[in-house]
Amino acid sequence: MMAGLELPVKIVRQQISSAIDLIVQQSRLKDGSRKVTAITEVAGMEGDVVVLNDIFKFEQTGIDANGKVLGQLKPTGIRPLFEKRLEAAGFKLGPEVFGANIAEMLAANQRRPKGGR
Repeated sequence: MMAGLELPVKIVRQQISSAIDLIVQQSRLKDGSRKVTAITEVAGMEGDVVVLNDIFKFEQTGIDANGKVLGQLKPTGIRPLFEKRLEAAGFKLGPEVFGANIAEMLAANQRRPKGGR
């Protein structure tokens, strides 16, 4: 339908950012294996720029004796903006999934003066 139309770049970016929630990046590592290396949220637009937040990133911890890359996907501590929609769809994910340490959160909450911020 849009063939031949010259849409401004900002409009195209807005359409893409409103249609996509997540980008899952898979990469080929040095050992030839393919792994998910990043899960990034498309958070919307700020001016003319699409805002991306890494939720999980692959952290390489080493290479084994056979040359295989070792590591795991780790949370960055950022909770996605679409978390409420996940819950509405039946996916209840606790804060620890996104890297929040419950013990630290509770301790910080207890240190806060009552009635204060």
